[in-house]
Amino acid sequence: METRAPQKRRLATRQKLIDAARTIVQKAGFETLRVEDVVARAQVAKGTFFSHFEDKDRLMALLIGEQMERILSEIAARPAPESIDSITDAFAVLMDYMAQDRVVFDVVIRFSGAAAIETTELISLNFLHQTELVATWIARLQGTVIRSDVDAVLLAEGFQAFAVQAMALKFCALHDAGTHEERLRPYLHAWLAAPK
Repeated sequence: METRAPQKRRLATRQKLIDAARTIVQKAGFETLRVEDVVARAQVAKGTFFSHFEDKDRLMALLIGEQMERILSEIAARPAPESIDSITDAFAVLMDYMAQDRVVFDVVIRFSGAAAIETTELISLNFLHQTELVATWIARLQGTVIRSDVDAVLLAEGFQAFAVQAMALKFCALHDAGTHEERLRPYLHAWLAAPK
């Protein structure tokens, strides 16, 4: 069935808004994104923006979620990690992206479902995909470098919780030193390591 003209126009307008926002973010970051600038760049009325997106944060969640999926796909395409430290290292790029600044981190947490506030399909699905990927890595290493007394999915969910904690500490005045990986490693060794 062929898409009708009004629907095609609506999809084209939505894409113009997304492209305009993407350009603004690439030039100046998420913290500078304003609805007024998006509609001016897309050459549409402000009301048109709100017929496509509930608010600016929904648009940001879409852009952030798309990039998170791209990064996670790249991580999944690499060889599987062989140690707890290499699992941490594999996620460094995604963690750096999610915690690049307070605005992005806030949107990630708000729309991940983790804070029980809101979800958006892309970010919340990315969190699910992260857990699935880490669970497969953990299952491969259970009984050797990773404990085998706990289900791999539960261990992967713990990995994700500790990763969020390590990223959040970046914004804490008492714990802002070091990289995400440096903050995450002690948690993961305590949580995942097989008994010696």
